[in-house]
Amino acid sequence: MDRDNAAKQAILRLIDALAAAWNAHDAKAYAASFAEDVDYTNVFGILVQCRAGVERSHAALFKTMFKDSRWTEAETSIRFVRPDVAAVDVRWQMIGARDAQGKEWPARHGLLSAIATETPEGWAFAVFHNQDLPPPERLAEITKAMSREPGAQR
Repeated sequence: MDRDNAAKQAILRLIDALAAAWNAHDAKAYAASFAEDVDYTNVFGILVQCRAGVERSHAALFKTMFKDSRWTEAETSIRFVRPDVAAVDVRWQMIGARDAQGKEWPARHGLLSAIATETPEGWAFAVFHNQDLPPPERLAEITKAMSREPGAQR
């Protein structure tokens, strides 16, 4: 296996570990996918800096709004910027979440964009930005509108 393919497989395992930890609602295992000095921005735009902060915040979330949630990866893209640095995009889906008032949240779709780096301990997410996306049908409408020629009629 060549170096790029081995690195790609390691990053895919990192994503799988992230999903497994989320679905087990295990904050310690979830945080293990991140570098010690990670910059982590969640879907609410809240920045958490450091692995311990990710663990602490997710321990609370896994006991409340995400305690029954299930996160699945829909599509992943990995682009190597350097042999030891990769830009990673993961489109995801989630069911079973609740809002801050405890009401069931409809199925969610999102995109996480991350920078993964190779360290002596292995690959880890150094920068992580997560966002909710509109429902797929709304996203299709927006994509179609973006592809129209300027001045074209509907």
